[in-house]
Amino acid sequence: MSEIAAEQTPDRKRFIATLIGFSAVLMWALLALFTAASGAVPPFQLSAMCFAIGAAIGFAANRRRKIRRAQRAAIPWQAYALGIGGLFGYHFLYFTALRHTPAVEASLICYLWPMLIVTGSALMPGERLGWHHLVGVICGFAGTALIVTGGEGFSLKTEYLYGYAIAIVAAFTWSSYSLLSRRFSAVPTDIVAWYCLATAILSALAHLALETTIWPQGMTQWLAVIGLGALPVGAAFYFWDYGVKHGDIQVLGASSYAAPLFSTIILIAVGMSQASWAIALACLLITGGAAIAAKDLLLARRRKNAAI
Repeated sequence: MSEIAAEQTPDRKRFIATLIGFSAVLMWALLALFTAASGAVPPFQLSAMCFAIGAAIGFAANRRRKIRRAQRAAIPWQAYALGIGGLFGYHFLYFTALRHTPAVEASLICYLWPMLIVTGSALMPGERLGWHHLVGVICGFAGTALIVTGGEGFSLKTEYLYGYAIAIVAAFTWSSYSLLSRRFSAVPTDIVAWYCLATAILSALAHLALETTIWPQGMTQWLAVIGLGALPVGAAFYFWDYGVKHGDIQVLGASSYAAPLFSTIILIAVGMSQASWAIALACLLITGGAAIAAKDLLLARRRKNAAI
């Protein structure tokens, strides 16, 4: 993937990288469907299985491209620590939050990470945070809140403070991983295969320590696990890595709120959820917010096309 935009102009390369990163968001929209179809497999076991598949996909691609051992040796250890900490750390914290907090509150708090990416990007060299980025991400979070709560609201309770805290740390973990990946833009995306392998191993250890093994039952559940490992818990992380390293990170952050929206639309399409006014309003908020956040990128593309 590192050669995709090798001969592109900087603006075009940034635009293409942003689209590649957004494709990860589209893949994450399949998480709910595939997870529901995977049966009663415990979270850490499912994580171990899926990340193992994701790692296998990456290593197969790397072997085909004949990645040299010297290239891997030149990668700093900090890049490995960041990637493994980001992938395994986020999932470990998210699953832990779900154990101590109702799913609605835990999911909504964890979905602070796109907002943290957009606001945190202001601290990065060469990035500028505009009003439209803030408006876009606020609209996206509001739309996500409608989807997660069903428009009925939610209340924070003191008995769940530990779970809330874990969910907040999870949001900061993923946003920090995404932002700090920018510092390793020279590190090829092929390294994500090692992130996935380490995450699979650590998830397996967490499963053995915390869960009872339950294997998928029947072909449908096994296909769902394979689908998870191939797309939202596999290829998506490779695409996200390339996007946050080379694309417009503020646009990616704001547009990430499209994942729960698309996920809900998919569930409605297959009959696992029902349409409502809250989802319709969320659609307007999230798509409008993403368009507002992407104002600079879209205008740049329009000027570029007009000049040709």
